[in-house]
Amino acid sequence: METGLHGKVVLVTGGAGGIGQAICRAFASEGARVVVHHFSSTAAAISLAEEIDGIAIRADLRDDKEALSMVRSIVSELGGLDVCIANAGHYPTPPKPLWEIDSERWASTIDSNLGVTVSTARAFLGYAAEVGQGSIVLIGSTAGIYGESGHADYAAAKGAITSGLLMSLKNDVSHIGGVRVNAVAPGWTVTPKKVEQGVDEELVERATATMALKKLATPEDVANAVVMLASDEISGHITGQVIEVAGGMEGRLIP
Repeated sequence: METGLHGKVVLVTGGAGGIGQAICRAFASEGARVVVHHFSSTAAAISLAEEIDGIAIRADLRDDKEALSMVRSIVSELGGLDVCIANAGHYPTPPKPLWEIDSERWASTIDSNLGVTVSTARAFLGYAAEVGQGSIVLIGSTAGIYGESGHADYAAAKGAITSGLLMSLKNDVSHIGGVRVNAVAPGWTVTPKKVEQGVDEELVERATATMALKKLATPEDVANAVVMLASDEISGHITGQVIEVAGGMEGRLIP
């Protein structure tokens, strides 16, 4: 199916991460000009940008001014910005119950997930409002839908992204007419980092216990859903929606 993304300029924040790289490659395969955002993974971002004939750009998205400057730089250099994938985020370790998560970790997790998504959306939607069109896909998590023991901070941040923030932004842009806001919530996904940490049979059995499809997602599964939602050709009448890429998950096992 034609996605209509050929020649479009697409920004992927956190593009050098496991899911981010798959998203960047998926858009590049559709002929899009991909901007790979990074903050600390400079070498990986540059390598990926060279591979897909895109460009790498660095910004600390916890800073509103840097987010705005990033968008302005992309528009200036590439002539516009059609799609934004707000993928950047941070998963805190180790797992702790809420009463052991101190205020410093809580604030850092909220800022590194909800905060960076807000600054990205603010910068992109400000530009989209000027030109009257655009598509943004926020990357949440099933942790924000079903909760996640040991990660109340992360679950709260992701839950805010795919509920109150998503629905408010969808309504904020309603008067523009040509701007869509959607979200993807990945479940258990086998990223390179998870492979390094170890994915054994017991973990897979536990993770898939409430899934209709008894398998973990791949980054490509997530990327395909993102491309589908971002495409005006495929999803032109879809906005304010959350797509779970989680094998039909209905909840999480409580330890």
